[in-house]
Amino acid sequence: MESPADRDAAQLYARLLTGAGLPAPAGLPPVAGLPPAAGLPPATPGPDWDEHRLAAATAELHTLGLLQPTAADAAGHAAVSVDTAVRQLLLDADTQVTALVTALGRARHAVDRLHTSYLPVQHRHHAGTALELVRGADRIAALLEDAARGARTEALSLRPGQDLSGPALAGKLARERLALAHGATLRTIYPAAALRRPAVLAHVRELTAAGARIRAAHSLPLWLIVVDARLAILPAPGAGPDGDAPAAGAAVVVREPALVALVAELFEYFWSAAWTPPELLPGAVDMTGRHREVLRLLAAGLTDAAISRKLEVSERTVRRLVAELTADLGAESRFQAGVHAARLGRI
Repeated sequence: MESPADRDAAQLYARLLTGAGLPAPAGLPPVAGLPPAAGLPPATPGPDWDEHRLAAATAELHTLGLLQPTAADAAGHAAVSVDTAVRQLLLDADTQVTALVTALGRARHAVDRLHTSYLPVQHRHHAGTALELVRGADRIAALLEDAARGARTEALSLRPGQDLSGPALAGKLARERLALAHGATLRTIYPAAALRRPAVLAHVRELTAAGARIRAAHSLPLWLIVVDARLAILPAPGAGPDGDAPAAGAAVVVREPALVALVAELFEYFWSAAWTPPELLPGAVDMTGRHREVLRLLAAGLTDAAISRKLEVSERTVRRLVAELTADLGAESRFQAGVHAARLGRI
């Protein structure tokens, strides 16, 4: 169905075919002696042609290739035949396709060279280095990006410090989205204090929305990254525990499977003690006195039956309250829910 914008462009094209040129924005008078074109509505009265409509119609004709500047007057416009516009559009498309095919050929040739000449060198280097020291923020950043691109099953990390600059946070988000895009599970632990900073909280909310799992801990001894149980990255001795990896100045890359497994176990130890920050949960339970009492009893280690007797309610009610609280606190067990609640000052 033809839109008003299409009708405007068609009327302007009909005018330009007569050589009358673009009208003044104040109005577009009918072209004298021009018979109505088949399928075209009558010429629009001048007062309805404002500057915006005229600019939109002109832009549409340019897009379709039906309008080009005149040779004598750069500010003038001349109509181009439909056949000429079609030929030019096809020629432009053919040129673009040819350029893409050429670029694809160059890329394939480069990939073949990388696999044939350089990949064996990298494999020999890695095979002979169970531990590798990497120095410099740029090299560490490149290492992290390579790790993110190569992640296929999981990427684990502890983040005791955080560079709050816009480029640093954007770089982290881009790397972590790469891992998520490849289908890897992404789990990260941040210090609870860091999440009180708006920039960090906004960053982890974006990660959570992208599919990452984020937890918080009161303190973390060092930063570390584990990728697919095949690679671990740790701060080099003397790099210090604070800050993000690229800012540390030096990192140790671990490829020995037994050592990588050990670093992964260290991560799991902290993960089991960490909790999902309430700020990242979809909604909080409206805490009642009964919820608080159940939390207190959970933290004390009481069973559902014992809580039921103490509160004089059914075990079914206790199970419902416990399920609500466990989900609200991001806990994985009833005992952990009580511990998290105590840490958050809810009991």
